[in-house]
Amino acid sequence: MAILFPNGVSRERETFQAYKGRGGYQALERARGELTPEGVLAIVEAAGLLGRGGAAFPTAKKWGFARQEPTPRYVVLNGGEDEPGSVKDRILMEHHPHLVLEGMLLAAYAIEAEAAYLYVNHTYEDAITSLQSALADAEREGYVKISFTLCPAPTDYVAGEDTAALEVLEGKKPLPRQKPPYPTTAGLFGRPTVVNNVETFANVPAIVLKGPEWYRSIGTQGCHGTMIFSLGEEVERPGAYELPFGTPLRYLIEACGGGLKGAKRLKAILPGGPSSAFLPPDQIDVPLDYPSLQKSGSALGCGIMRLIPEGACMVEETLRLAEFFARECCGQCPPCRMETGVLKAILEKVQQGEGSSDLLPQVEKVVTFSKGKGLCSFIGMPGPPIQSALRLFPEDFEAHLRDKRCPAT
Repeated sequence: MAILFPNGVSRERETFQAYKGRGGYQALERARGELTPEGVLAIVEAAGLLGRGGAAFPTAKKWGFARQEPTPRYVVLNGGEDEPGSVKDRILMEHHPHLVLEGMLLAAYAIEAEAAYLYVNHTYEDAITSLQSALADAEREGYVKISFTLCPAPTDYVAGEDTAALEVLEGKKPLPRQKPPYPTTAGLFGRPTVVNNVETFANVPAIVLKGPEWYRSIGTQGCHGTMIFSLGEEVERPGAYELPFGTPLRYLIEACGGGLKGAKRLKAILPGGPSSAFLPPDQIDVPLDYPSLQKSGSALGCGIMRLIPEGACMVEETLRLAEFFARECCGQCPPCRMETGVLKAILEKVQQGEGSSDLLPQVEKVVTFSKGKGLCSFIGMPGPPIQSALRLFPEDFEAHLRDKRCPAT
């Protein structure tokens, strides 16, 4: 466990010398000197590394799919980080760029890629500078044997979707592609491409250097290793915290974050970013791993913890989420445009005290109608937080419709 960066804590970028001093690039040296590409892939597979971009897809399986396809092959760092509240990828790119680069170079070695691409949120100026400087250092020291291209990423939420990122890298608008084919088969420029999240790549060097047994000794049986969790301004010590999978949520909130500001009591938990389902406060001890959060009725996602204090109104909270999804919908799929627009309109009416309780069942109908009809997962994102809020906190919605006012005022 390591507390990374509570907000307000300044730390310099890790230099090449500092990274080398703590064992940096030894994993890459070992791979190139002792292991075949298949050997590196086997180590990552034995470790059970799951992607940290939200879907938790097995990393080695993705790499293996790409290896089965003919060359040329590519590796892409997805550093778009458009998820509201997420700070982990920015921190890694800004302060630990060599760790990220070594992970990419190991992935490139494993799939025998010919080129790599750094897709980084264009507002992350310090991260871009840090990666460029680290890349220059690594090239000078002879560790970089393939070409690297940096591409600033737009801040559209959907631009973080893997195939939308590939579209941007090809000079097009950030619009998701029809799947299949998947990027591992036909990705960048139609060639097999591995796209991984920043945190995913950052896990690889230690796995290759220390071995899969070491990695599997951390976390839980189903989720190995650690994850970086983001805490927002609602806690006393907001920031990013690295914890083993299986750590109770209470520990993250209280021991790391210092509890809610003003010693407020907890009303609701949004444990996996804006597309996860709300949990009641009695779930505060849920283990932070993918199966446990799924069993609880929500999702871990990218590890973004949003905590709602008592006194807040869930109508206001869900309306903010609906407005976000309506604003960020790329508009490519008619069902998605319809869903996000209608959900926003329903919640606006509830907030304004218009209509009756007969309005609320429309949410379920809209979500059910739209399920599985879009080109990407965005169409399935607005439903879980709104549906769960209606189920767990019906009194907030009823108060708006019955009393024509917000219960939080």
